[in-house]
Amino acid sequence: MSAGREAGPAVLVVFAKDPQPSKVKTRMTPALSPEGAAAFYREMLGDVLDESARACEAQGVKAVLTVSPASACQAFACFAPPSFRIVAQCEGDLGRRMAYEVARALAQGASKVVLRGSDNPALGADEIARLFDALERCDLVASPDPDGGYGAIGLRVPAADAFDHEMSHGGVLPATLSRAKRAGLSVETTEGSFDLDTPGDLARLAEVRAALPKERCPRTLAYADTHALWDLARRGAS
Repeated sequence: MSAGREAGPAVLVVFAKDPQPSKVKTRMTPALSPEGAAAFYREMLGDVLDESARACEAQGVKAVLTVSPASACQAFACFAPPSFRIVAQCEGDLGRRMAYEVARALAQGASKVVLRGSDNPALGADEIARLFDALERCDLVASPDPDGGYGAIGLRVPAADAFDHEMSHGGVLPATLSRAKRAGLSVETTEGSFDLDTPGDLARLAEVRAALPKERCPRTLAYADTHALWDLARRGAS
């Protein structure tokens, strides 16, 4: 932040896809049908948006939902909590889109920006608070996933170089942190959470279910109960 610039509000940006069959949760198939995977993603996304809205209210943070494709923005306006401002994602790969959202929020006066995905409904307001708190001390902070990636990342400076690499592999987190350090940024990681990308990932949700607050991911859990996804979890983890 340049000298004399007044700190603006912090911003939480949620990335989401239009929940259409064969477009989302494709790694859940064929255990789930494309229609079932899309329906499951819609419930997960609803939980992510509700929890993110609670986190933003508690933290005094602005909420943004960035949507792909752009044609889905109107549908999301009817689905997302009213506190969200809905914008279209830019073109390009995921790294470019993430860098763009950080740059856009900072250019509009934000002091800190946290990006989160919509695949991690167990990631709660407490972890979001840790990310924003860490940005008081560092330039970049990430919430690790067990698969070597991250479910959320925060920055207080533009850092396009940190995202300029392949994003779909098990070394995404170390690659991002390494690039950020080479750019002279200070970095931290938080406690972390996990994505639900495959049937086996549901085993992690089953393990932590009893410890979750009652308002955390109720739609995801209800869908898993109703559609016997825990059986898929056991088979996927075996």
